[in-house]
Amino acid sequence: MQQTRYMVNRLKMIYKNLTLLTLLLISVTWTNAQSNEYLRREIETIISTKKAKVGLSIIGDNGKDTLSINGNKRFPMQSVFKFHIALAVLSQIEQGKFSLDQIIKIEEHQMLPGLYSPLREKYPKGVSLKISEILEYTVSLSDNVGCDVLLKLIGGPQVVENFITEKGFKDFSVKINEEVMQSNWDLQFKNWTTPKTSTQILAYFYDKRNLSAEHHDFLWTIMKQTETGKNRLKGQLPEGTVVAHKTGWSGTNQEGITAAVNDIGMIFLPNGRHYFISVFITDSKEDTAANEKIIADISKVVYDYFSKKMK
Repeated sequence: MQQTRYMVNRLKMIYKNLTLLTLLLISVTWTNAQSNEYLRREIETIISTKKAKVGLSIIGDNGKDTLSINGNKRFPMQSVFKFHIALAVLSQIEQGKFSLDQIIKIEEHQMLPGLYSPLREKYPKGVSLKISEILEYTVSLSDNVGCDVLLKLIGGPQVVENFITEKGFKDFSVKINEEVMQSNWDLQFKNWTTPKTSTQILAYFYDKRNLSAEHHDFLWTIMKQTETGKNRLKGQLPEGTVVAHKTGWSGTNQEGITAAVNDIGMIFLPNGRHYFISVFITDSKEDTAANEKIIADISKVVYDYFSKKMK
């Protein structure tokens, strides 16, 4: 009898503890959901009056704090794809096909005058540079000549697409290089991705298991050194905030439409934590300053959200 009462009391205690645990889990889930919904409302307020299509995806450093708006829609990447090109180059280096110190000769005829290129401005007659230097120009300065040199080196745009999709990321397409893309407005839409896929790729390759230590440090260093898009993700963040990112921009056509104003990357908080964010703007009738402010406004509310959440 005494043993029966003991078992009953024991079961009651277990039931009580399970009930408390369930209530706690429900409370945490509800709080996170409410918190995410607050952030969503803040972002939707920013974009609701804009004459543009905006897509974004956010992932916390625990992989759980996620939010997306138009996250599965296709957006033209423009120069954002230079991040993925760098990944493909580093992959071939890790396979032993090349090395970061390998010298590549860039001929004068490759310094195409119609492309944005700090590299051409510095070396109009051609130059021989290490692959690491060409990668720095391509990622940190968004150099189009360097981009196409690297694409030719590794076998063309399809190699980049294959490399990314073989990692399991299906919403991704790279069909053309910068020379072709800049020659015809409509062709830029052949190089596309979705905000969700973009952010997932960022998170995947920040994981040190997916790049060697040397190449991981190299890639994220040149991403932190990006000089383009200072008024986008970084625009309203506290001075000194570390942002590793890659931008993309299409310019504006004769109808006043901007097809791409993009910025993707990771943002580091003062406490050492970080989050990944991708913001894409397309079909915009806003001017350049307004488009960049959309990204900066979104980035600021996301930064404030994670600064409180990741204490």
